Amino acid sequence: MPPQGENEAARLSATAQAPAAAQPPEAARPVESSQPPAQKKYGFFTALAMIIGICIGSGIFFKSDNVLAATGGSIALGVAVFCLAAFAIVFGGISFSELAARTEGPGGLIAYAETFVGKRFGVAVGWFTIFGYLPSIVVVVSWAVGIYTCILFDIDAGIGLQMLIGGAFMILCFIWNMLAPRFAGAFQNVTTVVKLIPLLLIAFFGLVFGDPLAGLSQHGSAAAGASLAWVAAIGPVAFSYDGWIVSAAIAPELKNAKKTLPIALVVAPIIILAIYVGYFVGVSSFLGPDTVVAMGDGHVFYLAEQLFGPQFARVVAVGVVVAVMGTVNGLTLSFVRMPYALALSGDIPFSRYVGRLSRRFGMPIASGVLALAVSAFWVMLHVVTQTAGLLPNSDVSEITIASSYILYIVLYVRVFLLWRSGEIRSRFKGVVAPAFATIGSLFICIGSMQNPAFWSCLAASFAICAAGVVYDRFKHKPTDS
Repeated sequence: MPPQGENEAARLSATAQAPAAAQPPEAARPVESSQPPAQKKYGFFTALAMIIGICIGSGIFFKSDNVLAATGGSIALGVAVFCLAAFAIVFGGISFSELAARTEGPGGLIAYAETFVGKRFGVAVGWFTIFGYLPSIVVVVSWAVGIYTCILFDIDAGIGLQMLIGGAFMILCFIWNMLAPRFAGAFQNVTTVVKLIPLLLIAFFGLVFGDPLAGLSQHGSAAAGASLAWVAAIGPVAFSYDGWIVSAAIAPELKNAKKTLPIALVVAPIIILAIYVGYFVGVSSFLGPDTVVAMGDGHVFYLAEQLFGPQFARVVAVGVVVAVMGTVNGLTLSFVRMPYALALSGDIPFSRYVGRLSRRFGMPIASGVLALAVSAFWVMLHVVTQTAGLLPNSDVSEITIASSYILYIVLYVRVFLLWRSGEIRSRFKGVVAPAFATIGSLFICIGSMQNPAFWSCLAASFAICAAGVVYDRFKHKPTDS
């Protein structure tokens, strides 16, 4: 993971200001920025570690039972869904790396949207990210912290106590990411390593002492196999992989980014896929799909106890809790900076305050407070939907993730148009990659449609985008002289 230090504020300022200098989409040329060029200080392994560290977190522990429930207990179908999601990410990463290579300033999804599509599309993406996508994921992963903390200490708790514990940790993450960014960076580095330990241990011993061949030969319930009910597993799997797009933001700081980033964006998902499939098959074949579904989110601790005994299982359990905490920290590390990025160009309410850096801490404190307030709203929304059973075998984050893949398709089309104009010469990178990435995105969206609340949540997601566009038009409307 890239180091976090006192120069974070300067790099943040450069990152946030880059989109404002974007040229109109028809120009499709690199952004010209008054900021000095980024220092080329990161190599291939840093890019690889960043992608793996962002993607691997709570999802695989938190969603394996959901995947098996959706596939009717079929391990083979579950593995197929993991592979299809990795397919979407690999080709999506190749496509985005072409955009990153043509953006001289520090990149990121908002910057690509403004540079290659248009200012208002960039604002729409920014509003969706700040008011929908990121807070929904932060809240659900914070909920996972509460769930696994209660399981670790044998506390019989409902969503109220689970969310209270997770919400308290979420607030701590926001505080130290605003006031102590050096500590937040160190915490992120440590948890990136820690989170791999329980995954690899459980995957190895589950495969060795289980019967993976017999498990893979089971086809699950006839109903799930005969119908398309198993497609509902795509939502939980997409949650497990989510976060990969963030890695493209460091493209300007990578040595030989045009070569390094595409390789990292292909190799990293393959490594993640291998770890996920190993864990999923190991857990499912050792305990059996029915037991995993019945145990729910507690299956990982039950398996650790069966494999290692009660004492060592506690160590594994601590590793799982720390891994999930690291995911919350990584998300908030990014989230506190997002409102600041839009505030610099006046594209968010209270930009005068949100766009300020604290002289004492060198951080956008008001931006972080706004992000925390939005997350608090999503905490209430999440508790209501779970208590009322409005999202069975799902949560508020899965549809916002699907909505983000719809927005990605617009950028994949831009990659194809860059190939048509001759700026991308490789047919594979300009045609094959965006085409397959689009197919993968549509597959994820189709899977999410199995959720009964899909269309209402999708409408809410695009309402947020529309609100951003309306605000941008009102804020920057020419005044009569």
